[in-house]
Amino acid sequence: MAGGAVYLDYNSTTPVDPRVVEAMRPYLADWFGNPSSDHAYAAEPKAALHRARTRVAELIGVETGEIVFTGPGSEGNNLALRGAVLAAKVKRPHVITQVTEHPAVRETCHALERLHGTEVTYLPVDGEGLLDPAALAAALTERTVLVSVMAANNETGALQPIADLARITRAHGALFHCDAAQAAGKIPLEVRDLGVDLMTIVGHKMYAPKGVSALYVRHGVTLEPLLYGGGQEHGLRAGTENVALAVALGTAAQLAATDLASGGPERVAGLRDRLHASLVEALPGRVHLNGPVEPRLPNTLNISIDGVRGHELLAAVPEIAASTGSACHSGTHTPSPVLHAMGLDDARSLGALRLSIGRWTTAHDIDRAAEALITAAREGLA
Repeated sequence: MAGGAVYLDYNSTTPVDPRVVEAMRPYLADWFGNPSSDHAYAAEPKAALHRARTRVAELIGVETGEIVFTGPGSEGNNLALRGAVLAAKVKRPHVITQVTEHPAVRETCHALERLHGTEVTYLPVDGEGLLDPAALAAALTERTVLVSVMAANNETGALQPIADLARITRAHGALFHCDAAQAAGKIPLEVRDLGVDLMTIVGHKMYAPKGVSALYVRHGVTLEPLLYGGGQEHGLRAGTENVALAVALGTAAQLAATDLASGGPERVAGLRDRLHASLVEALPGRVHLNGPVEPRLPNTLNISIDGVRGHELLAAVPEIAASTGSACHSGTHTPSPVLHAMGLDDARSLGALRLSIGRWTTAHDIDRAAEALITAAREGLA
């Protein structure tokens, strides 16, 4: 990445770690056997699949047999939500989620409403994007079969009180699913402490390739499969496993565990705060943090700068690769649904930037990005 634009879009996707590439290479070229076969060519792929499953399990503190490999993270979320609802023995099951969930969850909920007659409650969040556990408790009914709340918001980095929400849910007798796509590998996640029943982990958010994720399924939880066939992945995800991608995710999980134990989160939090402080100092009174100061992902800075729109600011600084707080539809920019749900007005939402830091971000990158943003913002405010 040296010599190119400063990459500050790690929440969108991460570069594949070279160590991950090397780990998966033999399973693309040499160890091609089907892990479900019973001959010599299957032995190493089968063993590699087990090792990968174990490494993912160790990252979140669960048993190896509770990890199901899936395709993209959206598939893992679909398996959790649709699987739980269709397996429930309840007439017109009820699901609860929040308005700021990722589309992989929101759109699955819409499909359950449309295709299966499921009732879905979409809980509001406060001005920092956080869900009140009391609101969840009040929304639970005798037909509630599942609650789905993400660990960390992909735009603001806001960390939800998952342990409290899961405890309320399970005391009521419902299942709790957590989309941990943005949180896994960035903060410690111990499933036993959180008390969740289902958790989605996504490879390309933690330095593995796109197209592989894992779903933690607590022993005893019954799901209806998305894919039917040969019974792979504990019968929940039919189809011959992609061993190379599983190995990639397992290696990424192992590297993430090492990074968490060796001060990785503290390093990126320091860089995040350095960037924020530089902008605030250079543009006094004009820089506004969107989302909470804490609890927040250590790598995520979502800000709005008075007087400039996010997409115009980024267009003026091609030496930075980052995201905005708006979506572009046919040339027209609309505010992010997440920021809108937090009660931010259109001007602040359209001014938002999401600057997310990662494994290879340096202090030099931060200073270079700050200088470019400050210069462009001053010109836009002139």
